[in-house]
Amino acid sequence: MSKALQPVRGTHDLLPAEYAKHAQVRSRVETIAQRYGYAQMDTPIFEFSDVFHRTLGDTSDVVSKETYNFNDRGGESLTLRPEFTAGIVRSFISEGLQQYTPLRVLYHGPAFRYERPQKGRQRQFHQIGCELLGIASWHADVEMIALAHDALGALGLGAHVTLEINTLGDSDSRAAYREVLVDYLRAHAHQLSEDSTRRLEKNPLRVLDSKAEEDREIVKNAPRLSEHLNAPSRDFFARVSDGLSALGIACARNESLVRGLDYYNHTVFEFTTQMLGAQGTVLAGGRYDALVKTMGGPDTPGIGFAAGMERLVGLRDALGTQAPEPVTLDVAVIAMSEALENDALKLAHELRAADFRVEMAYSGNVGKRLKRADKLGVRVAIVLGEEEATRGEVVVKHLADGTQQTISKAALLTELGKLV
Repeated sequence: MSKALQPVRGTHDLLPAEYAKHAQVRSRVETIAQRYGYAQMDTPIFEFSDVFHRTLGDTSDVVSKETYNFNDRGGESLTLRPEFTAGIVRSFISEGLQQYTPLRVLYHGPAFRYERPQKGRQRQFHQIGCELLGIASWHADVEMIALAHDALGALGLGAHVTLEINTLGDSDSRAAYREVLVDYLRAHAHQLSEDSTRRLEKNPLRVLDSKAEEDREIVKNAPRLSEHLNAPSRDFFARVSDGLSALGIACARNESLVRGLDYYNHTVFEFTTQMLGAQGTVLAGGRYDALVKTMGGPDTPGIGFAAGMERLVGLRDALGTQAPEPVTLDVAVIAMSEALENDALKLAHELRAADFRVEMAYSGNVGKRLKRADKLGVRVAIVLGEEEATRGEVVVKHLADGTQQTISKAALLTELGKLV
């Protein structure tokens, strides 16, 4: 088969069975989010490149290695979205949404990163997440984590994930810690990985969550951020922890859990699992009070989370969670002769307008058409025969037990309502 007829490496087709799994995940998360007052929105799949370079940082792996960048015919530099938060915030600024704060939004859709394809990680993948803009209080952090907790519970994953949480403190705490951390890391610069050496000056906190073995050994003895938190930061985190405890949501402190960019502050969190191998993070989030201002908007606090749809579906598959039932149909319409085919088309159209799900059995003998209808989960078949047509009647056949009855076309909708 020609290479052009294969999906591009790192992409995959969502065939009906897999799409149904994604749809069920979306539906359950949306149901939970709506209970918290979140409304759906979407942004374009590409933005001006500066939207992501300003938010993710030029030293981040996403920008330096993974974004899909291209120049359009007008010479503008554009980037396929690698994540949603930047686009949501750009929309918040450009569409004047600050008048609606606190703004609670839910999103889902494809995102794109050029990385090595592996199980649970593709170059085109799908995310679902929530953003809350306009609330500086710790209450928003508790709400966001509780929403994520409830959504994972609705997906049947609650018992199979662990909530890990940490605090980055406020800007003053981070600045004090950054100075101490950089001094420590500089003393070990010759032992750091190439990526961590590059991050040392601009993004030193990212060294703390490096996966490179040489970095992990150095980080073990690094100064801890918790030792440099000021009183307001400690109080904020204590209130978040107490709020989660009041809701009965268990969490584990993970001081290696960080976000390297300066607009992140206070609470960061992840729900992790041991069931997906190296891809252990199922859902991740955090507070980003300086992001809107960094992008040129009004000073607006924010917090959000995102989850990879492929990982959610993969975890449900690993647990043997029952896949959604295939789409079923209520009625099959079968014309016994070519002369009645237009009548059958008209009847099927009328039934669909009345909210019935209809299969048109176009070809094959009656036995084959009935067998196909039964395989599709159809409950009754409506058979249009020449003799019945002259009397304004149809035959309604019950596929479960093979019984049938003759009904006038005038009474058909009423009778079908009772049967299906």
